[in-house]
Amino acid sequence: MTQGMFCFRLAVIAGVLFFMGQVSALAEEPSQEETMARQLQNPVANLITVPFQFNADQNIGVADGDRVTLNIQPVIPVSISQDWNLISRTILPVISQNDTAGDSGDQTGTGDVLQSLFLSPKAPTSNGWILGAGPVFLLPTASDELLGGEKWGAGPTAVALRQNGPLTIGLLGNQVWSYAGDDDRKTVNSTFLQPFIGYTTPSAWSVTLNTESTYNWTDNQWSVPINAVVSKVVRIGNQPISIGGGPRYWADSPDDTGAEGWGGRFFVTFLFPK
Repeated sequence: MTQGMFCFRLAVIAGVLFFMGQVSALAEEPSQEETMARQLQNPVANLITVPFQFNADQNIGVADGDRVTLNIQPVIPVSISQDWNLISRTILPVISQNDTAGDSGDQTGTGDVLQSLFLSPKAPTSNGWILGAGPVFLLPTASDELLGGEKWGAGPTAVALRQNGPLTIGLLGNQVWSYAGDDDRKTVNSTFLQPFIGYTTPSAWSVTLNTESTYNWTDNQWSVPINAVVSKVVRIGNQPISIGGGPRYWADSPDDTGAEGWGGRFFVTFLFPK
């Protein structure tokens, strides 16, 4: 076989493979469930969601207390121009805990609200980055002094991520400083960092690994829970929801107030595609 004939056949094979790949890509257009599952990996996606996230932690503080937290976390994107969205992300914790501050007994009620607003371009950058930034506010809404810090706070927040097919990788963070509240309570000066990586299958299953690390600059201490969860988008009637859960492990936490060892997370997220 001459070199020219070999190159011709190689070019034909490459062309056939390219054509088959294009046909396969068209045949495998993501379902609505898969699309929503990928959007859930993006904190600033153009998708209204209402997650109910349950977290269970143990061995908290010197008395080895325990805590169950239900985080109600509505995410509402609003189109403010042809090119920009404003995304509201709210975290309202409802807490039930026992002996988390020494022999402090039981407390049940609301914690402090964290309200974030992200200004985000509707289209990714030329390099494929999805970005968002804006202010974050800490509101002293705790129903008991042991469920919150009794401080008003504010600061900046930002998120950056890339999505390449089924893979998502990114980082969300914020910095909160207190500026008012009970003078007898500790000043709030904390940095929150949430690196995350997720993979979504064509059947709308997702596997996500993240940390939700907080550095307390006042006490010079880290809190580092590592979360691994599996979730799936399903429908109940016409209502799409995402159901998932998995273990969490405290890699580091304050000795006097932090959790230790293993915990768990379970969540149900209601989705409202536009």
